[in-house]
Amino acid sequence: MRRNSILCSVQLKFLVVLLSAFFGSSETVFSQDANKTKAVVELFTSQGCSSCPPADNLLGKLAERDDIIALTMPIDYWDYLGWKDTLARPEFSKRQRSYARTRGDRQVYTPQIIVNGVVHAVGSRKDEVNAAIARSRRQLEKSHVSVTMRLKDDKIFVDLGDAPETLKERKGKLWLAIVEQKIRVLIKRGENHGQRVTYFNVVRALKPIGGWNGKAVTLQFNKSDFLMKDSDGCAIILQQGNTGPIIGAAELKSLL
Repeated sequence: MRRNSILCSVQLKFLVVLLSAFFGSSETVFSQDANKTKAVVELFTSQGCSSCPPADNLLGKLAERDDIIALTMPIDYWDYLGWKDTLARPEFSKRQRSYARTRGDRQVYTPQIIVNGVVHAVGSRKDEVNAAIARSRRQLEKSHVSVTMRLKDDKIFVDLGDAPETLKERKGKLWLAIVEQKIRVLIKRGENHGQRVTYFNVVRALKPIGGWNGKAVTLQFNKSDFLMKDSDGCAIILQQGNTGPIIGAAELKSLL
């Protein structure tokens, strides 16, 4: 009797999968956990920094976790050391400095990881990074906002939830990070001369795409607006101010 029951259960599951495949839409949904802020980990790194490759490797491992959105933001202020970073953007250097001003500690270095906009750590120190992730979760526990991205055909829908009653500042800015998930670079000069370093989730562009007033809303975009040359993924970040706490986020790991 038990064997027959198990067989019927397996057959029923197969039928459900078959019907879903036949009648289902092409919609794909990615969201943060309804009960926990998805940790946004930003790594500020440089091809000219000899201490950075271990951090670049660690970010790749963090990117595999489903509770983290890991982003690489290469900076340009070490370019004078003998190798111009081929992925760096001056706006990432500016963002890192702005974070330091917002925190008030003036700590700007590489490799630096900033978690959820509020806690920083040395990007190559795994235990320190995990502690920063845990600390940021505690700090923002009562502030998170539900964020969902839905890809359907050639449209992307971004769903934002209502602000929790415990959120003091009931507004925020939406950032779009356009991402290339994996880039391998041969560094020909400088401190990392001769090394081939792999970079993960490299931000190719970071731009504001709108504001949020604390009310639930659904925004619609063309998929083409979220793509650029060599990019294959993206993330949405809901942040208070330009470099304040990140209170919600979601990502699409594949747009191709």
